[in-house]
Amino acid sequence: MTYRISMPAILAVLAVAASPASAQGTGPDFAMLDRDGDGSVTLEELQSLSAARFTAADTNDDGALSAAEMAAAAAARAQDRASRLIARFDTNADGMLQMAELPDRGQDRAARIFDRVDADADGLISEAEFEAAREMRRARADARRD
Repeated sequence: MTYRISMPAILAVLAVAASPASAQGTGPDFAMLDRDGDGSVTLEELQSLSAARFTAADTNDDGALSAAEMAAAAAARAQDRASRLIARFDTNADGMLQMAELPDRGQDRAARIFDRVDADADGLISEAEFEAAREMRRARADARRD
């Protein structure tokens, strides 16, 4: 049986199943998930990727992940992500990123988030507004889990 799975569901499963240390890692691209290259992702392919990541992280082949193995796997993913980001944005080709090479998306995103949290639009975020935003985020996360 083949299941069609949405991208948010795929990423949620990978965040939980692929590796507990994946919170700081990068998400997979579709080609990585579509292991047989047929243009769709099956549950079996998703589970296969999860098992492959676990096996790769289990460097001593004992069937369990130690904190050191998890940290090493997370560090490898972080290194890979950093290398890809540098390759993408390093316009002066010096192998490093300067602030001027980064897109402004982070600033725009920060402004949008700030505006949402600043409920009374006074240009300041009070502790009450901060806590209200935190509660709303928790409620959304709980709703997604249900």
